[in-house]
Amino acid sequence: MEGGDDDDKGIVCVTGGTGYVASWVIMKLLQHGYKVHTTIRNYPDSKKDISFLTNLPGASKKLKIFNADLDHPHTFAAAIEGCIGVFHLAHPIDFQGKEPEEVKNLRAINGTLKILNSKTVKRVVYTSSASAVAFNDMGLDPVDESAWSDTEFIRSLNPDGASYYISKTLVERAALEFGEKHGLDLVSVIPSYVNGPFIGPHIPGSVSVSLAMIFGDQNQYKLINKVPMVHIDDVASAYIFLLDCPNAKGRYICSSINITIQEISEFLSPKYPEYQIPPTDSLKDVGGFKYPDLSSKKLLDTGFKYKYGLEEMYDGAIQCCKEKGFL
Repeated sequence: MEGGDDDDKGIVCVTGGTGYVASWVIMKLLQHGYKVHTTIRNYPDSKKDISFLTNLPGASKKLKIFNADLDHPHTFAAAIEGCIGVFHLAHPIDFQGKEPEEVKNLRAINGTLKILNSKTVKRVVYTSSASAVAFNDMGLDPVDESAWSDTEFIRSLNPDGASYYISKTLVERAALEFGEKHGLDLVSVIPSYVNGPFIGPHIPGSVSVSLAMIFGDQNQYKLINKVPMVHIDDVASAYIFLLDCPNAKGRYICSSINITIQEISEFLSPKYPEYQIPPTDSLKDVGGFKYPDLSSKKLLDTGFKYKYGLEEMYDGAIQCCKEKGFL
């Protein structure tokens, strides 16, 4: 699986290494012959099991783990030193909601800008979210990279995860403005709902939501009323593609499918008869935000190709959940 010469590709840094997308990016980078530095909060004192990273093929020789925390941005310096590129996936965590939104957002922005200020890095691939383009009343359909979510619109809707959506929008804007002002080669990836297999020990949030009908979790139905989705491997491939693509610039939506909850039901019912998939007519009153269609035209026009569809997303996610004892 490992390709490339040790000295060919150089070292890249992936922040937030235990996350769903970050861990898959690390796996793909190792397969492509990169040396990888990754950051984890409270490492090595954390109680987290990170054997899923340290056991990856090539990890013993090519993966180095650093402790870093966005609350203390200077802690990222050691991990970034000597790297040709940074994949920035870490985002501040406040599980208890103890802090005011403004304080959290300012921390996220300041932490990100300090990381971007590293002088040695050729390119930064920043991780945004579909929530940074979809929440507005512009009426665009499909939505492209020119769209920005309106923070007041998000507050007025007050969906689950509103503070995260606002934060991702504000941090991406700040990162792009900083890059423009300081001549930094910054590319922003805007993934939609990431679905498919996972290598960590826990079910990623986006997979758990995508499998709401498999788990019979009706509380989550409103989150998939109409959603854009993308396969985890396609997202990770897009990150590496954009690191290597000399002409890449600005924002890139990474989303391969737009689908409604009724279409998910129609797809899952015959394929997984062992689960109690609700019939489509029972889903017509499901509320929740309907994402507009997202367009990946810009990414595809640079030469990127998606490899996986809905079938691989659900097959991979369900198989993983079975193997790890969640189903």
